[in-house]
Amino acid sequence: MEQYKIDWKANDSFVIIENEKAYMKSNAALKLYNKLPWYWKWTQVFWIVPRFIRDGVYNFIARKRYRWFGKKEKCMIPTGEMKQKFLE
Repeated sequence: MEQYKIDWKANDSFVIIENEKAYMKSNAALKLYNKLPWYWKWTQVFWIVPRFIRDGVYNFIARKRYRWFGKKEKCMIPTGEMKQKFLE
């Protein structure tokens, strides 16, 4: 995080680092969606939307997500099969 001058204490988004460049908020989400299966590729059209608009929508969804989808009190413990999908 220091290398990319990102204050991790003030950052309320996830970060994707690709080709030595850090992406946050809507940029990170679009980068992530591009890595998903083909049926998510339609989301790449949102790159044409100005970033301040995309980030505004991102922030709105981030504020409302627990109300819409709920919040777990405990983190899920991944199964052995799921652990294979994570980097160590």
